[in-house]
Amino acid sequence: MKIQFAIDTLTIEHALELAASAAPHVDVLELGTPLIKAEGLPAITAMKEAHPDKIVLADLKTMDAGALEADIAFAAGADLVTVLGVADDSTIAGAVSAAKEHGKGVVIDLIGVQDKATRAKEAVALGAEFVEMHAGLDEQAQEGYSLSGLLEAGEACGVPFSVAGGVNSGSIADVKSAGAMIAVAGGAIYGADDVAAAAEDLRAAAA
Repeated sequence: MKIQFAIDTLTIEHALELAASAAPHVDVLELGTPLIKAEGLPAITAMKEAHPDKIVLADLKTMDAGALEADIAFAAGADLVTVLGVADDSTIAGAVSAAKEHGKGVVIDLIGVQDKATRAKEAVALGAEFVEMHAGLDEQAQEGYSLSGLLEAGEACGVPFSVAGGVNSGSIADVKSAGAMIAVAGGAIYGADDVAAAAEDLRAAAA
C-alpha cells in the first residue's frame, strides 16, 4: 500500500519544506486544494521539480471544465488530478481525455457522495485511475465521525481506491486491511513536531 502525504498549507515554501522531510517515507505528494488556490500552478511545478521521483497529485477538486483544468495541471507537472464524484459524468470524461493526452491519471474524490461504492464503480468505468474514499476536515470534526464508513465503502466498491479522512498510525493498518491501494495522511504528518518521524511511523505501521 502506498502512502500519500496531503500537504495542506498555504505557501510553496512551507509545502516544499514539509515535502522534503516526509518524502523518504511516502510515495505520493499531494498539493492540497488551499495551497493550489493560494499559490496557483507554480506550486505544482515547484513540487514536481523538487521531487521528480515522486507521484505529484494536484487536488483540484474539479467540478466543471474537466478537460481544461486537468490539462493545465498536467502541463504544470501534476501526475494525478482530482475531480469531484458529484460532478457530471461529462466533466469526469473530459478530465480523463486530457489525462490520456498527457499520459497521466485522474482520481475521483467521493467527498459528499452518499453512495460511494456505486459512484466509485461508475467513475472507474469512465476512465478514472482510482477513487478516493474521502471525508473532509469539516465532516471529521463532527461528533460521532468514524473512518469505518469509508473503509466499508472501499471494501464494497470492487475498484481501486484510496482512503482519506483522519488516517493516522493507529488506523492505517485498518486501511490496509480494507484493501486500499493508498492511505492518505495529512494532519498526522504535517501536524507532528517531527514530520519525518511521523511519516516514518506511518510507513512502519502500514507494513
